Amino acid sequence: MSLFDLTGKVAIVTGSSRGIGRAIAEQMAVQGARVVISSRKAEACQEVVDAINGRHGAGTAIAVPANISSKEDLQRLVDETSRAFGKIDVLVCNAASNPYYGPMSGVTDEQFRKVLDNNVISNHWLIQMVAPQMIARRDGSIIIVSSIGGLRGSPTIGVYNVSKAADFQLARNLAVEFGPHNVRVNCIAPGLIRTDFARALWEDPERYKQSTQGAPLRRIGEPVEIAGAAVFLASAASTFMTGQAMVVDGGVTI
Repeated sequence: MSLFDLTGKVAIVTGSSRGIGRAIAEQMAVQGARVVISSRKAEACQEVVDAINGRHGAGTAIAVPANISSKEDLQRLVDETSRAFGKIDVLVCNAASNPYYGPMSGVTDEQFRKVLDNNVISNHWLIQMVAPQMIARRDGSIIIVSSIGGLRGSPTIGVYNVSKAADFQLARNLAVEFGPHNVRVNCIAPGLIRTDFARALWEDPERYKQSTQGAPLRRIGEPVEIAGAAVFLASAASTFMTGQAMVVDGGVTI
């Protein structure tokens, strides 16, 4: 059996109707997992489900739309997954938001709270909902998609970066709490990836040049290049790894 095989595993991936989340769900399905596609819009979720089931067979994927800012929605996501598949082996907290772009002196309290609520507290909620069954089985992998922004400062996305730094610490703390039960918690820290979420940073040629000229690989990443890291963290290949931040950024932070 391959170390990366996910046959028999069930994975929830939030924010998986597009971008990094979709790529993660698709690649986990390639490795044999059953996947739950979740984002706010039901039609977008169903489109991904249809594509995955078309490739891997009916029942490989299901859609459970949820707004990460709603605790009730997240509980329904967990409950419907458990009803459909019987368990949750892998949780990928990928969904996030960034409603403010500019110096921290200009952010409103409402915007700051929204970033922290959606990027940190919603992860905490969802993990606490899923962890008990993983602890009971003594098996599970929790993956938080953070960002290299959490490792450095920025004049324009500082608020977002604060939330992503908090995600690193969330993973470290929960790794300590869950480790004795054989449940692992890790982060992925992507650099600039070609997604709609980061479109403003790569669509403009001048910004693209600024973003890549100092990168050893001289380019931005593609969503599937983050999916590989998620498959690693979900699989037996990483069973001795917990509490870590896995940087996948084309070398930018070195």
